[in-house]
Amino acid sequence: MKTLALFRHAKSDWSDARARDFDRPLNARGQRGAAAMGRFVREQGWTFEHIIASPAVRVAETIEVATKAYGRGFPVEWDRRIYLASSATLLDLLREVEGDPASVLMIGHNPGLEDLIFDLVPDDGTSP
Repeated sequence: MKTLALFRHAKSDWSDARARDFDRPLNARGQRGAAAMGRFVREQGWTFEHIIASPAVRVAETIEVATKAYGRGFPVEWDRRIYLASSATLLDLLREVEGDPASVLMIGHNPGLEDLIFDLVPDDGTSP
C-alpha cells in the first residue's frame, strides 16, 4: 500500500510585523511542537522514501527541529510551488514525484494541505 503523509509546519512567529510571510521563523511553541512531532514519528517507526517541502523558513525550521528529535535527517526536495498552494496544485506536485516511492511526506501550509485531505478523503457521513 502506498502511504502519503501530510505535515503542516509548526507554529510560526508573528512578532516582526515587517517580516515577509515567507520568512517567518518558528516561535518557541513551534520549536516544541516540531520536536514533539519528530519524536512521535520516530516512536511510530515511520520513514519516508520521498520528502517534498515548501522552502518557507518556518517549514525548513520545522524539518530541522523534527529531524533532530527524530535522530536522523532525510533528503528533502524543496519546491516553492508548495508555498500557498491550492489542493489541486499539491495534487499535481504529488503526481510529479519521480520513481515509485512507497511513502511520500509533503510538508507545507494550510489551507492547501487541509483542503487536500478533504479532497482525498471525502466525507461519507460515517465519521464523527
